[in-house]
Amino acid sequence: MHSTVLLLAADAPAQLLPARQLMAFTLASHIILVPMGVALPFITLLMHYRGIRHNDPTALLLARRWSAVMAVQFAVGVVTGTVLSFEFGLLWPGLMGKWGDVFGIGFGVEAWAFFLEAVLIAVYLYGWRRLKPRTHFLLGLPLPAAALMGAFGILAANSWMNTPRGFSLDSAGNPVDVNIWKAVFTPMFGPQYWHFVVAMMLTAGYVVAGVYAVGWLRGRRDHYHRLGFTVPFTVAAVATPIQFVLGDSIARQVFQKQPVKFAAMEIVWDTDTHMPEYLFGRLHPDGSISGGIKIPQLDSILAGFSPDTKVTGLSSVPASDRPNATQATIAHWAFDLMVVIGSVLVLLALWYALVWWRHHRLPASKWFWRSAACAGVASVVAVECGWVTTEVGRQPWIVYQNMRVAEAVTATRSTTLWIMFGLVIVVYVFVFGAFLAVLLKMRTRWRLADAQQGAGGPGEEPEADTPYGPRSPVPSASGDGRP
Repeated sequence: MHSTVLLLAADAPAQLLPARQLMAFTLASHIILVPMGVALPFITLLMHYRGIRHNDPTALLLARRWSAVMAVQFAVGVVTGTVLSFEFGLLWPGLMGKWGDVFGIGFGVEAWAFFLEAVLIAVYLYGWRRLKPRTHFLLGLPLPAAALMGAFGILAANSWMNTPRGFSLDSAGNPVDVNIWKAVFTPMFGPQYWHFVVAMMLTAGYVVAGVYAVGWLRGRRDHYHRLGFTVPFTVAAVATPIQFVLGDSIARQVFQKQPVKFAAMEIVWDTDTHMPEYLFGRLHPDGSISGGIKIPQLDSILAGFSPDTKVTGLSSVPASDRPNATQATIAHWAFDLMVVIGSVLVLLALWYALVWWRHHRLPASKWFWRSAACAGVASVVAVECGWVTTEVGRQPWIVYQNMRVAEAVTATRSTTLWIMFGLVIVVYVFVFGAFLAVLLKMRTRWRLADAQQGAGGPGEEPEADTPYGPRSPVPSASGDGRP
C-alpha cells in the first residue's frame, strides 16, 4: 500500500502541489468575504424596512452604516474574486479547455450578477440622502436577488464538477451534445445551493450580531446595540436549525451520488453494513483507524436510517480513483468539525428562542453573550470546513470520474507557481490589512459621532423623514473638522 501511494505521488506533475496550494489559499481567503456579500444585503434591507415601518431612526442609522460596510466588503471581494477567476484559466487550462463549454455558463451567470450587484450597491449607497425613503428602499430590494444569482452561478459550476451531467463524449473523449439545463441543474445542485445559501445567512447573521454582542459585554446596553444584535441574530437563529436539516440531507445525497467521497468523509475503508461512526480519528494507508470516538452502527443508520444500510468503502475502487488516507482524514476532520460547530450553534439558537418565548427579552447570562460573540468566528470556520470537505473529498477528480486534477493542471514550471503563491500571499495580507484598517476607521468615526450626539452636539443625523442632502462633516477628536 505504501508503495502504491508513493508511486501515485511520483507520477503527479511537479506543478500540482503549488497549483493546489495557491488555489486553496485564494479560495479560503475569498470565502471569508462571501457570507457578507451574499447575506449582508438581505440583513441590511431587513433593518432598513424596520426603520421605515416603525419610524425608527436608529434602525435606519444601522442600515446605513451596514451598507457602507457592504460596499467596502464588496470592493475587497472584487479583488479576491478576480484573482480566483484568473486562476481557473491559468492553473487549470485542462479543465477549462475541455469542459468550459459544458459548465462555463455558471461563471457567465456569476459575472452578470457581479456587475448587477456592483450597480445596485452604488445606487443604494448613494441614495441614502438623495432619494425618498420608500423609493430608496425599493431600489435596494433587488440587491439580495443579485447576490443569490451570483451564488447560483458559482454553485452550478461546482455542483457540475461533483456530479457532471448534460453532455456526451465523442470517440476522442471530448464532450459533445451539451444540454445546458442538465449541466446547470445537476443532481447535487439543489442540495448544494440551498445548503450554501442558508450557511451564508446564518454566518453573516452571527458575524454582524457578534460585533454588538461584544459591545453588550462591555456595558453598551442602549437601543442601538440591542437592535444591532437582535435583527441579525434572529436571522441566524432561524437559519441554524434549517441548515442542520439541509446538512443532513446533502450528506445523504453525497452517500447516493458520490459514495467514494462519502467514504472519505466518514473514513470507511471496507464496504459493509452496520458501519460504525467515527468522531474524528485518523485513517491509515492500510485501512486501520486510530483515535477518535467510535459509535457502533451509527454511520449506516445516518446514511440510510437502518443499521442494515450498506456503506461503500474506499477500498471498493482502485487507489488511483480515491482520496489517499491523508486526504480522507482531512475531509473527515473538516466534516466532523463542521457538524460539531453546527450542533453548538443549534443549541445557542434554541437558548435564544427559549428565553425570548418565555420572557420576551434577550438572555441575561454572560455565557450567552460570550457564545454569541464567538458564534461569528465559529460559523466562518464551519464554512471553511464545508468547502474543504467538498473539494478534498472528491480527490483525485477535478471533474468527478471524468478528469483528474493532475490532468487539468498547467504546464507552467513549479518554481514560477511557488513565486506566484508568495506574491499572492503578500498582496492578500496588504488587501485584508487595508480592509481591516478601513473598518476600524469607520468604527472610530461612528463612535465619535455617537458620542457627540450623546453630548448634545450635532453628531451624525440618522435618516428620519427625508434623508436628503450631503452629510455634514463629523469633527475629529482633535476638533479640526477632518474625518
